[in-house]
Amino acid sequence: MCSKSCAVLDLLKSKDVDLSIREYLQDVPSKDELLELVTLLQLKPLELIRRNESIFQEKFKNLVLSDQEWISVMLEYPILIERPIVLKDGKAVIGRPIDKVITLISES
Repeated sequence: MCSKSCAVLDLLKSKDVDLSIREYLQDVPSKDELLELVTLLQLKPLELIRRNESIFQEKFKNLVLSDQEWISVMLEYPILIERPIVLKDGKAVIGRPIDKVITLISES
């Protein structure tokens, strides 16, 4: 687990938030789940991709793909999915910076 994910997890535990953790590398989101995530996050699929990952740099850095093609890339290479993502009450944020998570869990 990356340091940002660990920090978010520690925050959620300290706030006694009821949570479930999805190990997305072992339990890859479906196409529909990824589409729902980008909708909840109000992002384009490319914005959900970790562009500093070596796989992205080697295979996709200079490509211009459609939103559907970027979704397919994330399905094939889930390590490219930005993390951590926190969902609550039909809303979602990427936990970078962690303040986004604090705002989300503070909302009623």
